[in-house]
Amino acid sequence: MKIMIINGPNLNLLGKREPEVYGNTTFEEYFSHLQMTFKEVQLAYFQSNIEGELIDKLQEVGFTYDGIILNAAAYTHTSVGLGDAVKAISTPVVEVHISNTFKREDFRHISHISANAKGVILGFGLKSYDLAIRSFL
Repeated sequence: MKIMIINGPNLNLLGKREPEVYGNTTFEEYFSHLQMTFKEVQLAYFQSNIEGELIDKLQEVGFTYDGIILNAAAYTHTSVGLGDAVKAISTPVVEVHISNTFKREDFRHISHISANAKGVILGFGLKSYDLAIRSFL
């Protein structure tokens, strides 16, 4: 099984950015944990702060992977293009958020991804990624 994790803007700053919300672990450190936990899964990881690069990656892997975990971060709430890309591909996508977006600003209650996702997992910290992987097994 092949699963691609795609992270959007500012998630490259995990471990530094707002540790009270996002914790002290970098995503690269956590990705190593995921690889050790899910040895039977071929995991790949991509991060970009650029919306078009996220869309390009969805299109690149969206017909060949078994699953995609997408944390589009702030683009979740603003990018119709990302929502359209998720709709256009055949690989199922699980939308993930580290924080509970419904406990945050009102604009974060809107997702352009959710309507075309297999499911949404949010608010469990980095453990949200574990849960998303398990949803594909």
